[in-house]
Amino acid sequence: MARPDVMVIGAGVVGLSAAIAAQARGLSVAVVDREGPAAGASAGNAGAFAFTDILPLASPGILKKAPKWLLDPLGPLSVPPAYALQIAPWMFRFWRACQPSRVARSTSAQTSLMDLSKAELEPFLAATDTFSMLRKEGNLQVYESEEEFQASLPGWEVRRNHGIEFQHLKADEMAAIQPGLASRFTRGTFTPGWYSIADPKLYTLALANNFRSRGGVIETAEISALRAIPTGVEVVAADGKLRQAGKVVLAAGAFSHRIAKTLGEHIPLETERGYNTTLPADAFDLRTQITFGGHGFVVSKLSTGIRVGGAVELGGLALAPNFRRSEAMLLKARTFLAGLRPEGGVQWMGFRPSLPDSLPAIGSAKATPDVIYAFGHGHLGLTQSAGTARIVADLLTGRKPAIDLTAFSPQRF
Repeated sequence: MARPDVMVIGAGVVGLSAAIAAQARGLSVAVVDREGPAAGASAGNAGAFAFTDILPLASPGILKKAPKWLLDPLGPLSVPPAYALQIAPWMFRFWRACQPSRVARSTSAQTSLMDLSKAELEPFLAATDTFSMLRKEGNLQVYESEEEFQASLPGWEVRRNHGIEFQHLKADEMAAIQPGLASRFTRGTFTPGWYSIADPKLYTLALANNFRSRGGVIETAEISALRAIPTGVEVVAADGKLRQAGKVVLAAGAFSHRIAKTLGEHIPLETERGYNTTLPADAFDLRTQITFGGHGFVVSKLSTGIRVGGAVELGGLALAPNFRRSEAMLLKARTFLAGLRPEGGVQWMGFRPSLPDSLPAIGSAKATPDVIYAFGHGHLGLTQSAGTARIVADLLTGRKPAIDLTAFSPQRF
């Protein structure tokens, strides 16, 4: 491989989006990934562009729910006992990030990145010949009691103040949008402007093909270290092979912190292990994405099937998957959606890279400005991919970023 202007480590949706954005600025770009395009969380996510999710996961509301959830090993939030001690420092940082003043700052920062990502999305899709994959079918969040609904209202008020359109609904109004909901769900909120992609894996693979068509190169290799050199960055693979680039973008998802550590940077990245089951497309007449917030999962309509998944298992990278979590969500979905057929599903588990304050790390490495970090998006990698790509391209070419990056600084911890 000839020495490129930029080497992107990571061929997920964030890495490939950044690579294409850098190409559009006239830079030669190569991508290196440990498994290849769309091999990680970009393949198995819910397929949503959740621009309305401006409230960080780290919040007082989650602290109220967490004790109850943690008591259920198959519930919306769990920590396997074998991993509890290891994750304790991250959990302490998460708890601190839930303080109201910090939540306000995180919400403001998250909102700015969401606004940028939404503005950049459709032009990016058009430029990459993927616009036909975009869907605007809305999202329905459902509640099992008036108490649960009332508890959600402060969050909706924050969204209203930001100009996000939504409609609070009663049971009969929900049925008109999505037939088949169980009667236990008495209230709901519909967000009509909710976007999604036909299939996240196919979308990411399409980005890889578009990148190659522009002259980009994608290699499969596990990168173990980065070294600053006078002429740029030396990239060290696990097999000992050395590569060089003028600049490097580190977008390796849940593995990013390991590589950043070789530059002397200790970033508290943890792994939310997400689970799902993708059923055949005819498993249910799904007309909009449904969020069962009290149970921590969603049901999404993809071009390739009906995906039932979500929840958070803070279990790191090494523990074996616990597919009982997928089974538990599917069992609930059968109860919640009349007529859902659970046969023929394919289970999946993937790693969501998450930082304690629910914001990604976007910015230069402390050791060298020639390494730019773009990781830690948690549940929002697809959502924030186009906006992150714009910021990365700005940083690579010396332009002022479109938003203030202070809250996203990799050194904020």
